[in-house]
Amino acid sequence: MKSLWKIALGGLLLSAFVSAHAEQPLGCVEVTVGGYKAPNYDCLSQQMGNNPEGAAAAEKNQEALNVPVNKRPPNQVGLATPAATSTRMGNTFGTSVKPQRPPQ
Repeated sequence: MKSLWKIALGGLLLSAFVSAHAEQPLGCVEVTVGGYKAPNYDCLSQQMGNNPEGAAAAEKNQEALNVPVNKRPPNQVGLATPAATSTRMGNTFGTSVKPQRPPQ
């Protein structure tokens, strides 16, 4: 009789452990309501925010945005480039100091 109680108690503890472990979802659950899928945005946000490499990536992005002025391309600083000057001058680029203008 004691062994039957031990088996029953062991089974009860095992089922309690499994049910407690099953309450923690491993992934995100998508629910369909009225034909539309509704993802769990809280779960997705947690998955995206728990990336240990995310801080390093954000720091690299900030460094890439803070390029010194002398390292930037001329068109970002406002300087004239040959392509921009050619567009502005039209067909007179390299032959005249007056830009091409349509007749009035």
